[in-house]
Amino acid sequence: MSTRGTVLHSHGPGEQLKAEEVELTAGPGETLVEMRLAAVTALDRSTLAGKQPSVPFVPGSEGTGVVVSSDVVEAGTAVLVRGDGVGVTRPGVWGQYAVVPDAAVHRLPSSLEPGAALTLLTQALTAHTAVRRVADVLKGETVVVTGVNGLLGRMCAAIARSAGAARVIGLVAMEASVDAASALVDQIVRVDGLGQVGRELQWCDAAIDTMGGPVTGGVLGHIAPGGRIAVLGYKAGEFTTIDLHQLIGRDLRVLPVNLQRTALTPDAVGQALADIAPASWRAEYDVVPADRAGDALDRQAGRVLLDLTALRLA
Repeated sequence: MSTRGTVLHSHGPGEQLKAEEVELTAGPGETLVEMRLAAVTALDRSTLAGKQPSVPFVPGSEGTGVVVSSDVVEAGTAVLVRGDGVGVTRPGVWGQYAVVPDAAVHRLPSSLEPGAALTLLTQALTAHTAVRRVADVLKGETVVVTGVNGLLGRMCAAIARSAGAARVIGLVAMEASVDAASALVDQIVRVDGLGQVGRELQWCDAAIDTMGGPVTGGVLGHIAPGGRIAVLGYKAGEFTTIDLHQLIGRDLRVLPVNLQRTALTPDAVGQALADIAPASWRAEYDVVPADRAGDALDRQAGRVLLDLTALRLA
């Protein structure tokens, strides 16, 4: 299917983006999407600053919209577009319409507002990788999530529940508020600055550790034989002490979560969004008109989304 629409074109590094009308045609294996919002990401900035695959080039590696035509998704379906080279090695989503590979199209859960989905996607993928790929949480297991009062910790708890965990226990610092996390876990347990955990922490099959430091060593003492801990943060400290006797004697595994060395599976984006959809999330972001994309690229703080619905030729 073909359509005409306005897109933002880059004609080379450092040059201003220009709104231009083009013909877009979706071929075999491609989906035509009417775009609504697009994220401004670090990947977009680095692509625009470097050697672009073609000139002119349409940037934009993440966005949301509605399917116009596709062999894999029904027309009218709300989707999030990400992956398969979109906005990096092939044209991106900064336009009224975008032609993207079928593999880059992911259904957007109805309970997730599109702007929130774009804003939360990076953290959701990190939590998805930690829980489902690295820790490989299984149905019926008991899972401990440290730092569950933080956004990443809450997402790990939600995804562990979605993966089938029978019991999810949240571990937080003594002074931390737990209001935002209480609905996601079965129990809250406090840990002090030395990593000392109270006796109320039960044995668990797996732990997702967003805190690091002495907390990592403290949690290891509560993991059942054959269990594992996936470590993805160290805000409580970069160093920990591990009891090798219990590590070897109980056959425990310490698993680092390194996103740079972990390739996302084709269904990771859709699965991550579906996993967090049942919970309520607060996402902070600013929306600016697409014709102010240059200003958005210059902003170094905060999450910025482009409104593509009013994109017109100058």
